[in-house]
Amino acid sequence: MQQEKKRNTFAGSIGFVLAAAGSAVGLGNIWRFPHLAAKDGGGLFLLIYLVLALTFGYTLLASELAIGRKTRKGALQAYGKLHRKYGFLGAIASLVPLIILPYYCAIGGWVLKYFLVFLTGHGVDATASGYFTDFITSPVQPVALGLLFVLMVAFIIFRGVNKGIESSSKLIMPVLFVLVIGIAVFSMTISHTDESGVTRTGLQGLKILLVPDFSGLTLKGFFTVLMDAMGQLFYSISVAMGIMVTYGSYVSDDANLGKSINQIEFFDTLVAFLAAAMIIPAVYTFMGREGMEASGPSLMFVSLPKVFEAMGVAGHVVGALFFLLVFFAALTSAVSVMEAIVSGLMDRFHMSRARATALETVVAVVMCLLVCLGYNGLYFDILLPNGAHAQLLDVMDYVSNNCLMPIVAIGTCALIGWTLSPKVVIDEVEKNGQRFGRRRLYTITIKIIAPILLTVLLLKSVGLLTVI
Repeated sequence: MQQEKKRNTFAGSIGFVLAAAGSAVGLGNIWRFPHLAAKDGGGLFLLIYLVLALTFGYTLLASELAIGRKTRKGALQAYGKLHRKYGFLGAIASLVPLIILPYYCAIGGWVLKYFLVFLTGHGVDATASGYFTDFITSPVQPVALGLLFVLMVAFIIFRGVNKGIESSSKLIMPVLFVLVIGIAVFSMTISHTDESGVTRTGLQGLKILLVPDFSGLTLKGFFTVLMDAMGQLFYSISVAMGIMVTYGSYVSDDANLGKSINQIEFFDTLVAFLAAAMIIPAVYTFMGREGMEASGPSLMFVSLPKVFEAMGVAGHVVGALFFLLVFFAALTSAVSVMEAIVSGLMDRFHMSRARATALETVVAVVMCLLVCLGYNGLYFDILLPNGAHAQLLDVMDYVSNNCLMPIVAIGTCALIGWTLSPKVVIDEVEKNGQRFGRRRLYTITIKIIAPILLTVLLLKSVGLLTVI
């Protein structure tokens, strides 16, 4: 018990909410959410996403934060402390961030590269054919920038919960919110007339995002939208990778956990929507509906630089601000991923923070180097079970996101919903007399709805379910 009393805690609820929101607001919100929203009927996708956020997402988020605060442990030991037969779940949950961190830092290096390119006024270079491919396949730049990103993350983790994670979140997250709101507003004000004389505006692009499109919608199509929204939400809120359990373990006992969960949920959903409101109008204005078919790296590093270039002089400023925003989002997410690993090492092996951070930094540097070389000397191309072509980064992403994370989430539902009781989480949220506003919904979701949806997601992710 003495070790638990000495465990660092967030100084206040604002720092905790901003840190947790910073974890949830990552690259997926910026480069995947807008693509899915445009592809899946705009307002229809948003409506389904919102319903899932208030039910499915809330349940998983509340469970992990409550597990962390109740056990005062990182994910590696928290599950085993609740029930000894679930210790394996902590090991799997801790393996996820170990796999994710290296390739996340490699992508962070890509973002840093593009930010510097636009900051120095060379954004037009990024629009050249093959620019992105030439960059990631070069032997020096992506490696150097990826390793620099690792060191930035490690520095914040080394400074600890209060001076590192909490302080940086209080500084970065308000700036991130201002940037995403400012760019979103600007995107809605632009217009462009193409070579054929067709004029498109940002407000028309916003209409595509907001107005539900039911044309040609079938039952199979609806389930496709449902699974897309659930998959995006699941990967967006930073559950099933030990992060929220770890951050929950730093929340003081007198904090209003239920209120904080609602705030995290709100901020994550707001930024996801604003990211779509920032990207879809801009891409539609300058590239039409065809431009919105891109997602992931091709959207961020190929399509968007062309959009910024088409904006003229303003595009240099908007491009620099956009990649600064993405850099902040990547940094706060990577910090939470590394902290999940470091916390587990400190708990399990009684290491100091400095030693645990140093060890994980070495591991991350080596693995980040391998990821970068995966587009150069270690290049290969294989077909994944879900039919996608993959290199090393894609394989790591597939194993962690498509396989391990759904398993951890299903295991968490089994532990709380059936082996123990939903009352374990409900009591933790209500321990200071605060009301758990969605306790009935939580109980039904953790016992029945979430396990079913997660099982479908897992089967679909690994290519075993192809009918939807």
